[in-house]
Amino acid sequence: MEEHQYSFYNGKLKENDLYRLTEFFKMLGNPTRILILLFLMGQDKNVSDLSKLLGFTQSTVSHQLNLLKANKMIRRYKDGKKVFYALVDKNVSKVIEEARHILQ
Repeated sequence: MEEHQYSFYNGKLKENDLYRLTEFFKMLGNPTRILILLFLMGQDKNVSDLSKLLGFTQSTVSHQLNLLKANKMIRRYKDGKKVFYALVDKNVSKVIEEARHILQ
């Protein structure tokens, strides 16, 4: 794919940037992942907490968490023996909040 410059866009859109942007929105294209992100906007949680909140198996939740982590939307850290998940930064929250605002 060659670089494109659109009249409504003042910068250059590189292929890698386009791919990353597409992957970001793909991650938001799944209700379970959005729910996970919404719960993590409130506070960091572990797989067990998220599993109970969502009503899914820990395996299902872990799979979705791994996808979100691979796409750099969340991070994980240990506190003692427990592994917790947190949003990488507040920009993910801003995108979700803006989308919710647009839909109202």
